[in-house]
Amino acid sequence: MDTENPELDELSAWLVHELHDVALGDKRLERRLLTTGAKLAARPSVSINQACADWADTKAAYRLFANAKTTAEKIRAPHYRRTRERARGHKRLFAIQDTTYLNYTHHPSTKGLGPIGTAQQKLSGMILHTSLLMTEQGLPLGLASQEIWVRPPKMHQRTAAARRKLPTEAKESAKWLKALRQSRAVVPPEAQLITIGDSESDLFALFDLARALGTELLVRAAQNRSVCAPEVGRLWEVMGRQAVCGQLQVVASARKGKPKRQALVTVRFAPVSLKAPQHLRKTMGDMPLYAVLVQEEAPPRDVSSPLCWLLLTTVPVDSFADAVERIRWYGLRWQIEVYHKVLKSGCGVEKAQLASVERLLPYLALLSIIAWRLFWMTLLARHAPEAPCTLVLAAHEWRALYAFHHKTHQVPARPPTVGQVVLWIARLGGFLARKNDGPPGVTVLWRGWQRLSDIAAAWLAFHPS
Repeated sequence: MDTENPELDELSAWLVHELHDVALGDKRLERRLLTTGAKLAARPSVSINQACADWADTKAAYRLFANAKTTAEKIRAPHYRRTRERARGHKRLFAIQDTTYLNYTHHPSTKGLGPIGTAQQKLSGMILHTSLLMTEQGLPLGLASQEIWVRPPKMHQRTAAARRKLPTEAKESAKWLKALRQSRAVVPPEAQLITIGDSESDLFALFDLARALGTELLVRAAQNRSVCAPEVGRLWEVMGRQAVCGQLQVVASARKGKPKRQALVTVRFAPVSLKAPQHLRKTMGDMPLYAVLVQEEAPPRDVSSPLCWLLLTTVPVDSFADAVERIRWYGLRWQIEVYHKVLKSGCGVEKAQLASVERLLPYLALLSIIAWRLFWMTLLARHAPEAPCTLVLAAHEWRALYAFHHKTHQVPARPPTVGQVVLWIARLGGFLARKNDGPPGVTVLWRGWQRLSDIAAAWLAFHPS
């Protein structure tokens, strides 16, 4: 498609690169997607009205999301291709899956929403399931899969027994299998892909699919399944009988008003063979896996819920060092929760007042890509602080930022580093950069990013060349 548009280059060069080969079947619509996306990327937490320059731009944005040709799948397709390009050269990658709820109860005029939460809460909205592709060091390369859907209005009227009788493809839990297939298709075949999920992903069908696709899994166990080899019994009891192979200091996250803390845990591991659930035994055989039990056996007196993780993985665990590595891998899972926070709080997607679910879907696809970029930029400053800032900023953006931060009209010929510009952006967002503050987080970064947008626009006005 034709992207020779000076306005686009000035607004957001990265978005033009990310979506340059989007195929909506209409050149003018594709150009509008890029210009609207660039405006939303420049001011991610404001409404469509605020992000657009005037009423004509605002109307064009609403028409974009109302157009039947503008689908979420078509918007995400080029991003998946860029994700695959960024994945090249990596020997091992992680696809971290998680689900979040988008609450639009406060927008009752939006058509097509469904129930979320419990029946008593009477909330309405949509469900979003994401697979985020990450390197071993924890740098997010992009989305590998994303699905957004609406529950049927009478979902809560089904009994648990009725839900169990549904075929796998008709259950919500099928989201894990769909995301696994999509993630495997995005990742280059030469890379080892390890999908990570929380206890909701403890599905026998998911392990069976991973085996069929030749890919790896690491999930937190939720079911106390039957173990048939090398020991017989229930999973938790079998693992509790294993010898402690070592101890480890881990960080317990903050919960119920209590701050995060250091916890001393014991580690046990063993190969196990899990028996398939009764209703799957005709189609699925026993599943050989490796289990790692992480347990806080002497918690502080004021801790009511000591740490206890039982991890299941297809990747061999033959030593304490292997077990520690699998625990570290599972620790990457929290990154997708931060990503969903960026999407909902940083990009304010739950504030969008669009007329229907059909219009929300392409909007959410576009903002999901913008949220990834904000998250990636935050972590890139930690993983590659000495890289040139041209990886994250256009020329006019870093020059405007340098001049504003240093209160000067003179800018250097050589661009500053990623670490430097991210710190300056965070300071625009209220980061104090005190000695013990640590690296800036995503909240101050998205606040600063919006201020930088205005500063960069002013720079362009006075330096049009």
